[in-house]
Amino acid sequence: MKPQEYILIEEEFGAHNYKPLDVVLTRGEGIWVWDVEGKRYLDCLSAYSAVNQGHCNQRIMDAMVEQAKKLTLTSRAFRNDQLGPLYKELCELTRSHKVLPMNSGAEAVETAIKAVRKWGYEIKGVPEDKAEIIVCRNNFHGRTISIISFSTDPTSTTHFGPFTPGFKVIEFGDADALERAITDNTVAFLVEPIQGEAGVIIPPDGYLRDVRRICDDKGIVLIFDEIQTGLGRTGKLLAEEHEGVEADLTLIGKALSGGFYPVSAVLSNTEVLGVLKPGEHGSTFGGNPLACAVARTALKVLVEDGLVENAAAVGEYFMEGLRRIDNPKIKEVRGRGLLIGVEFHNDAGGARQYCEKLKEAGLLCKETHETIIRFAPPLVITREDIDWALERITPILSE
Repeated sequence: MKPQEYILIEEEFGAHNYKPLDVVLTRGEGIWVWDVEGKRYLDCLSAYSAVNQGHCNQRIMDAMVEQAKKLTLTSRAFRNDQLGPLYKELCELTRSHKVLPMNSGAEAVETAIKAVRKWGYEIKGVPEDKAEIIVCRNNFHGRTISIISFSTDPTSTTHFGPFTPGFKVIEFGDADALERAITDNTVAFLVEPIQGEAGVIIPPDGYLRDVRRICDDKGIVLIFDEIQTGLGRTGKLLAEEHEGVEADLTLIGKALSGGFYPVSAVLSNTEVLGVLKPGEHGSTFGGNPLACAVARTALKVLVEDGLVENAAAVGEYFMEGLRRIDNPKIKEVRGRGLLIGVEFHNDAGGARQYCEKLKEAGLLCKETHETIIRFAPPLVITREDIDWALERITPILSE
């Protein structure tokens, strides 16, 4: 079929809750994807950082096929031979004490909310049903009802109420605001080390260290949502490492499977996850042997192939090239590793127009918050690939 035929079918039978670029993809390899007419594109979104290891990574694919031939699902009613090794490898890699595997990123966030509330009642002594969790303005943690209950994006909240109570919103990057917001009923602070969906918003230097200190002083749980920023994307395995801090709970997902399968996890100290007892939380597919085998290999690829270090080096090279683009309509180029945002002034006419032109030139990007383009290619990208990309990006963003 022609691309327009696929698009018409999708428009007729699918819910209209997305506004994708009109390209119909059929194949991927490494940093490249191809449409149904055979045109090649450099993927500069990586499925929102889910394919950090590159499209259809052969090692992960082989692990998935091998495990799929043996055992895919047992439920957690029984044990399997992939779960324990994943726990051990994740804990050793991230210096965590405990792991709770789930499927989607939103499920990991929901799991953390449940765990810290229970911790607040049973360990901290917060009165029943009074627990508060502090979050940041312009956050993005998922799309379930409880999660959008603390979103400040009208698109996420309009006509979806009533909402789940128990959340308090403060400004991102303001440690003093966190300290002022904490009460006797506060159980946790949930924050992204870098706000991805908000437009690659990087907090001031020292912010993560400050919030770690405040959470320690006030006796509350620090939760870092690293579902997008984690697993090499920012040039460190976890973005929290840029400031040398560790959260009490760290949430990972997306690249935990290299794009092959929905896998997420809550990484925790023993005290917080220790409050969960049998029957109080779970998932039919969470921790299934297929997911675990895929995740184990996805982690090995990140580490053994040097993708974390590559993200740091090539990301800096990419940002340098983007900052050389001469266009007064560009407000700022910012980022860390291979998570980069190019923000335009409001009078530039929006970022979507540039994404459309980049698509025609062979690069797939996505605008966020109207005025920002996010560049986040797979971590297997090379300097030569970046040169190829900049040759096409520069004239378009210079217009």
